[in-house]
Formats: sequence, C-alpha cells, structure tokens
Amino acid sequence: MVKKLRYRRVGMAMDKYEVVFISTPLIGNLVPTVEFAHHLTRHDPRFSATILIITVHERPIVNLYTQSLATAASHSQSHVNFIHLPTVQPPTPDQYQSSLGYTSLFIDKHKPHVKHAISTLASTTSVAAFFVDMFTTSMIDVAQDLGIPCYLFFASPASFLGFMLHLPALATQLAADFVDSHSGLIAPKDSAIELIVPTFSKPLPPSVLPSSVLKRNKDGYFWYLEHARRYTETMGIVVNTFLELEPHAIESLSISGLPPVYPVGPILDHAGASQWHPDGAQLHDSIMEWLDQQPPSSVVFLCFGSMGSLEGPQLREIAIGLERSGYRFLWSIREPPKGKLDLPGEYTNVEAVLPAGFLDRTAGLGLACGWVQQVRVLSHQAIGGFVSHCGWNSILESVWYGVPIATWPVYAEQQMNAFELDYREGGNLVVAEELERGLRRLMDGEDEVKAKVREMKSKSRMVLMENGSSCKSLASLIQEISGRIQGLKKDC
Repeated sequence: MVKKLRYRRVGMAMDKYEVVFISTPLIGNLVPTVEFAHHLTRHDPRFSATILIITVHERPIVNLYTQSLATAASHSQSHVNFIHLPTVQPPTPDQYQSSLGYTSLFIDKHKPHVKHAISTLASTTSVAAFFVDMFTTSMIDVAQDLGIPCYLFFASPASFLGFMLHLPALATQLAADFVDSHSGLIAPKDSAIELIVPTFSKPLPPSVLPSSVLKRNKDGYFWYLEHARRYTETMGIVVNTFLELEPHAIESLSISGLPPVYPVGPILDHAGASQWHPDGAQLHDSIMEWLDQQPPSSVVFLCFGSMGSLEGPQLREIAIGLERSGYRFLWSIREPPKGKLDLPGEYTNVEAVLPAGFLDRTAGLGLACGWVQQVRVLSHQAIGGFVSHCGWNSILESVWYGVPIATWPVYAEQQMNAFELDYREGGNLVVAEELERGLRRLMDGEDEVKAKVREMKSKSRMVLMENGSSCKSLASLIQEISGRIQGLKKDC
C-alpha cells in the first residue's frame, strides 16, 4: 500500500506552492506547457513550478529546446525549474501500431521516474498540484498514488476538448453507422450523416476527424478513447484559449459531471526559437531583412508547423499557384520525415523538389526557405496573410498579430479547425488553381473579415489584462489550487 504524501512540513511556510508539469515530448505540446508555467508563476509569486522533461532521442530539435530551458533557468530569476527524467527503453514495434500508440506507451514507462521525482520534491516543499497534458494521462495514476491534486493542461482548442470528452459517447454511433467491416476504417455509409458534438456549433462530417480516430482497427483509436476517458479524473482542465475566441465551445463545457474548465489563453512563446534552434539567429536575420524591404501587408506566409511537411507533387502545385498569383511570398518548406518517429527536416537542395527555374523566376518576388521562426515572422508588418496547417498554437499566434488565415490542415485535429482549404494527408492534391483562388480570397478578401481579425487581435490582448476573462479564469484556478491545499492543511 502506497503511503499518501502529506502537505504539512515542519517549519515550512504554507503560503508557498510548488506545481509540477509533465508534457508530451513534442514542440507543439511542450512549448505552451512551459509558457503556461511561466505565466502562472509570474501571476502569483507564491507559486513556483517544476517541469519534468521526457527525452526522445529521435527528436533532436525537441531535445535542443529542452536543453536550452535548463540553461536559461540557471541564468534568470525564473521560478520555473526543469528535471530531465532518466531515459527508458522505448516500446518494441510489436507493441504499437501508430505514433500515438508509441508515444502513449513510451510516456507510461516513465511513471516510476515521475513518482520518484515528485516524491523527492515533496520531501522539501509543498507540492500543490500536478499538471498532465492531453497525452500524458497515465501520469494521473502517479498523482492518485501520491495524493496530489491532478489537473489537465490542454494545449488545443476548447472545441477539440469537447470532442475528446464526447468521444466515448460517440464511439457507439461511430461503430454502428460509420465502420467499414472490411477495412475497419470509419467512413460514412450515408454521406449525409453527420456527428453532433456539443462544443461545435455545426454538425461534423466524419471525414474531418483525426486520422487516428478514423482507423478504428488500429491502436490510435483505442488511445484516443483512453486519454479522453481519463480527462474526467482530473480536478480541473486548463485550456489555452479565451472566452471571446470560443464562446460557444467554452459555454458548452460548463455542464455537471465534468471538471471545471479554465480558459487562460492565449499563452504564447513570444521570444521564439532564435536562441536555441541551430539555424535560429542567422536564418532569422536574413528573413527579417528581406521582409523589411516589402510593403506592409503584401506578403503571404506559408508554413505547416513543426511536424508538417508535404510531398514533392504537392510542393510543385504550390509553387505553380504562387507564381501564377503574383503575390509576394515567404514559404517554409520542410522535408518529410524519414522514419515514423522522426520529425520533418531540412532539404539539402530545395530547388530539386520545385519546378525548374521557379526560384530564379520568383527571385524578386518571394523567398523559399527551411525552418522559420514563425512567431517573429507573423509579427512583421509585411505579412498580410498566413497559409497554415491550422495547429492551435499557430492559430493563436495569427490571432495575436491580427493575420488572416487560409487553413491547410495536415494532421491531428487540424482538419477540425480548418475552414478554407480541404486537404487531408494522403488525399488528393490541392491543385495550383485552387491554391491561387484561396490566396486571392486571403490577400484581397472582404474588409469585414479583416476588421474581425483586427477586433480579435485586440481582444486577445485585453483578456490577459486585469479584469480580462482569461486573467479572471487564472485567478479562479489559483484560488482553487491554494484553497484545496489550505483545506488539506486544516485536516492534517
């Protein structure tokens, strides 16, 4: 029987609280987790944070980022510390069928190390809360064993949180109405049938669900269900969004039986990656110098995220569409990953995958490059539109800087966030003509749309100020955590 941790420590001031975080080891999950930890500790000096780092050797860029965190913490007055967990043996190929299956099993193997790390912390300080993220829910077991309140930090939109929470209830309908008995894939027997998810204002066609959810005969489907099931075991759910951006979704989550939801966003990494990425400073400077020479709001920016890449045929269609459109452009092109667990890399010769002479013909018009510091690019006045994979971090960044989006979803929940171009990995090409039409709507679109973007830009900043909706939500979360600890103190 495991002895529960107690919160009373002899001689310890109980008005100091330690919160512990663990994140899925992907840039899109880890960065907002780190930024929220900083945001929390800056908001209330009673709190300090420790982030437990999981290392994945196949992802050197992620590892460069995590190494930079410890270095930065040692040279600053930050109240956020980092612990790199010991490495574990990865799952063997016979144990998983999907990248989510691999990730979930790999994270689960860290439970003994996580338990040891938190127990060690608790011997010297009061551990007030343990935050897991959307794919580290197996760590809820550790929190329960140690008697520590556990919360979920959700780095995706509230609409997708609602889908995840509703997924167990949808499973029966999906099995009855949408599963092809031969392939095991979820596909509508009646194309008119749509799914009702309370956090979405319109019915969802099954085709926009994440690929892992569609492959019901693979373990990714099981892991989505398993993670979703465990969200309700937490004391509360912190979401990187804000009320004014997702009013319908957030209000739909305020129902009995669910943990309270705290929208605290937008939480962004405004500094970007120039300090730790190997191509950071030099590449960023050359890009910014080029942007400085362009007229305001004249450049369309194409970027598909840290895990996004497109194959050669699609790259050539994009190049043709860009050239035909005549717009100035900044295009981040990443080479597809070589292995299932790898991330996209950099082309050694990007010219070889583009139409012959494209770079020469567009030399005065556009710039094609590899990795870019996205948040810094979006902040530049020359950017007038953003063709994005529609990852949530990218959407929040575009809202913050008031840049209209043409969406081009590639993986995960991005299809559910999309509203402009309809593209799915492994599907048909988006041909040059379609891209050209989309660019014209994006860059020469209605003034009403641009006005709404400017309005949301203003709101995204106001919500973080005193009396803003996200500021109030964060205060409620802090009150809940500190109040729970004070209650335990009285019981000790």
